Amino acid sequence: MYLRHLQVTDFRSWPQADLALEPGPVVLVGQNGRGKTNLLEAIGYVATLGSHRVATDAPLIRHGCERALVRVAVVNDDRELTVELEITAGRANRARVNRGAVGKPRDVLGILRTVLFSPEDLALVRGDPSERRRFMDELLVLRAPRYAGVRADYEKVLKQRNALLKTAGKRRTGKEDPYALSTLEVWDDHLSVAGAQLLAARLNLIADLGPYAAEAYMGVAPDSRPASIAYKSSLGEALPPGYGVAGGERANADVLRELLLKALADVRRNELERGISLVGPHRDELELVLGEAPAKGYASHGESWSFALALRLGSYELLRGEAGEPVLLLDDVFAELDRKRRARLAEVAAGAEQVLITAAVDEDVPSELAGSRFVVADGEVNRA
Repeated sequence: MYLRHLQVTDFRSWPQADLALEPGPVVLVGQNGRGKTNLLEAIGYVATLGSHRVATDAPLIRHGCERALVRVAVVNDDRELTVELEITAGRANRARVNRGAVGKPRDVLGILRTVLFSPEDLALVRGDPSERRRFMDELLVLRAPRYAGVRADYEKVLKQRNALLKTAGKRRTGKEDPYALSTLEVWDDHLSVAGAQLLAARLNLIADLGPYAAEAYMGVAPDSRPASIAYKSSLGEALPPGYGVAGGERANADVLRELLLKALADVRRNELERGISLVGPHRDELELVLGEAPAKGYASHGESWSFALALRLGSYELLRGEAGEPVLLLDDVFAELDRKRRARLAEVAAGAEQVLITAAVDEDVPSELAGSRFVVADGEVNRA
């Protein structure tokens, strides 16, 4: 898989940008603040319908404009598809494939698959659990696009259920409200269905990703402690022990649904008192472990970078082994890595069908990734 063309209009700092791209390494060179990352962000947005830098779409639209456009031509197995996304703040976005409208923007997911490594990835190790949940869910959707709908359904149900819990809690005056409780049971059922599907998919993802991430960490930090990942569920010890473990039992959504329903019943009174859902994938965590200690709080700066890189490289190897190579995006990361880690990343990137790299200066890019080169300056991007 590779990008043959990228065009953006009123996206971030770009009134207009138009790039004809080729397979292999593609390097965007320019001083910081010139818009290099914005171009990679646009590519990543087509693949995930989200930004790796902001949580909402509004900042993606150039100041003073009503909408932004991103158009890419993707070649996969000699078949080319053109995807166009229209991003509008405060309104539903629109998508087209080969100039034909699609039902929902998420219908384009899967046409372009990317793995992005950026300076923001340090938050995967040092940040809040929400960063790691987001990492899992975005990788899950890249692997199987239908889970974008499952994730959206779960978030919608969770929002409704939390609103009901807050309302029911306010109405409680020593006596439970039969109507509120019966309605809550309906939402319990909805939450268990969507939650079990999302949870099963995450558990199977981590079971498959674990060996790739561990091997990648050994490659970038051979002198460090061994790295491992594990899924920590709000179900606690009720979760079957083989779930989420490499070589273990594959997670079953039907089993998990029953476990979620029981767990929700067990915490019912506590949820009513606090007005929030206490069980489900939104409360789960991806644990990153170095040796016997959690990486967060114990890993050095270099180990944290290595773990973040290992998660991305492991994701890349997982995806390429299942449905062809994704496009690799490296956003100004070589300047952050020491010689050993730069060499390992360059080794993987050199073998990619296509890798797009941003750098402030040419010297930051390893010689084996020279490839085609664009200069980004003064609001323009030109082939060198």
